[in-house]
Amino acid sequence: MRSVLCLLFLTMTVSAADTLRLHPENPRYFEWRGKPTVLISSGDHYGAVLNLDFDFTKYLATLERDGLNLTRTFTGAGYVEPEQAFNITKNNLSPKPGRYLAPWARSDQPGAWDGGHKWDLSRWNEDYFTRFKAFVAEASRRGVVVEVTLFCPFYPNKDDKTKSTMWPLSPWNATNNVNGLGNGPFAKVHSLDGHGGLLAVQERFVRKLVEELKDADNVYYEICNEPYFAGASRDWEHHMAEVIANAQHEHENPKLISQNVANKTAKVKDPSPHVSIFNFHYTYPPTVVAENWELNKPIGENETGFRGQADDVYRSEAWDFILAGGALFNHLDYSFAVGHEDGTFAYPATQPGGGSTALRKQLGILKRFIESFDFVRMKPVKVKDQSSAKSFSVEVLGETGQAYAAYLHRSERKGWKNSREMNKGEFENWFVIDLPEGRYQAEWMLPATGKAVQTSRIQHGGGDLRLETPVYEMDLALSLRRL
Repeated sequence: MRSVLCLLFLTMTVSAADTLRLHPENPRYFEWRGKPTVLISSGDHYGAVLNLDFDFTKYLATLERDGLNLTRTFTGAGYVEPEQAFNITKNNLSPKPGRYLAPWARSDQPGAWDGGHKWDLSRWNEDYFTRFKAFVAEASRRGVVVEVTLFCPFYPNKDDKTKSTMWPLSPWNATNNVNGLGNGPFAKVHSLDGHGGLLAVQERFVRKLVEELKDADNVYYEICNEPYFAGASRDWEHHMAEVIANAQHEHENPKLISQNVANKTAKVKDPSPHVSIFNFHYTYPPTVVAENWELNKPIGENETGFRGQADDVYRSEAWDFILAGGALFNHLDYSFAVGHEDGTFAYPATQPGGGSTALRKQLGILKRFIESFDFVRMKPVKVKDQSSAKSFSVEVLGETGQAYAAYLHRSERKGWKNSREMNKGEFENWFVIDLPEGRYQAEWMLPATGKAVQTSRIQHGGGDLRLETPVYEMDLALSLRRL
C-alpha cells in the first residue's frame, strides 16, 4: 500500500517553486519547497534502488530521523560492483546473484554473470522504474533530495589497468547481453567513439528515466560518478548534459544537472551551459569553494570517506566545507547495509571509511545551525589575523553587520590536518574580522553536541574585532548576531 501511495504522491502536480532549484536571489545555494536549502547527509553506498534486498523505506526514515535531507543513488545502468570491491564489507552496490535490478529486461538466453538470463538492451524492465519512482516518492515524503547518479565508469584494476572487475558484471558487456553490444574496451564505454554501440543505449536510458521522474520535486541528475578515473571523456559528459536538458525541455519543472569535477580540487573550465551544480570528492581543506566562486553556482562535496572510521574528521570536514560557502555535503556511510538500513551495521576495522548514528546526528546539528541564519545573504568573510597561524583553521560566513557564522579547529602541525583524527587538547585561540559598529551577541557552541558553552554581548565601535575563544578540546562553532 505504501508504494502505491508513494506513486500517487509522485504524480501530484508540483509547482516550480516547490521543485529543487537554484535560489533566485543567490544561485550558489538551493531553494526547495519555497525555502532556502543546504543539502547535508551521510548516506548509503548508492545501492538503495538497484539492490533488491535493500529496504529503502527504513533507510529514508533513518535519514529523516537524524535530520538529514540528501541521498545519492546509482542507477545501476551498466554498473554494479563485485563483492569486497574497495575492501567494503556488505557493499550495497554488490547485490547477491539474482538481486541486481537493472533497467533492462532479461532475455530467454542463459549466460549472464549472475547465473540468470542475459539482458536485452532493447527492452525495459518496468519493475525497475516502478521501484525507482517509489524510492524517489518516499524520499520526497521524508524531506530528502535524491541525487540520481546516471553513470559510473568501470574502475581499472590496480595490478592490470587493462582490466576491470566491474566490467564483467555489466549488462553492457557483450557477454551479458543478447544485442551484440559492448565488444570494445571498458575505458571507451563513456565516450563518443569506441563505445561499442552503447551510446544509443545510454541516451535512450537517460530519456526514459528523465521522463519517468518528471513529476518529482526532489531530484537532480549527476551525469557520471568520478568520470576522471576510467576514461569518461569531457565531450561525452557535455553530450549527456545536453541529452538530459533536451529530454526535459518541455517539462514544467526541469531538474538541475550536476557534474562531478574532480577529487580534492580543481578549477572548473569550459563548463557545459546545462550544468548547474559542481560536485567534488574528498575536498579538504575546502579551497575548492573559493577557487570556483566566480561560477556563481552551488559547489558540493557529494562524497567523502576513506579517512578511517572516526566520526570527528568527517564532522569537521562537513563544517569546514559548509562554512566556507559550500552548498552540499554527503558523507559515505558504511553503517547502512542490507539488514541494517537503520544505520546500525557494525562494520569491521578493514572498512575504508566510517559512518554512525552519532555522526549523522552531528551533521544534523550542522544543518540546523546553518539554517538558523539567512545564509543566502551570506558570503565568506576574510579573517584578517589569527593566532597559531600554522595550526589553527577558521572559516567564516557573514552578512555584513547582521550575522556571522564561524567554525574553527586546531589542525595538525605537520600539515593542514591529520587525515584520520582530529587534534585534541585544551586550546584557546583568537581571530580578527572587520565588523561594522553595533551591539552583537556571540554564542560559542560545541559542534559535536550543539551545546552552547559561552554567550556574551559585544559593544563594537567598528573596524577590526578580535574574537577570543573559550577553552575547547577539538572544534568550536560561533554564532555572532547583531542585537
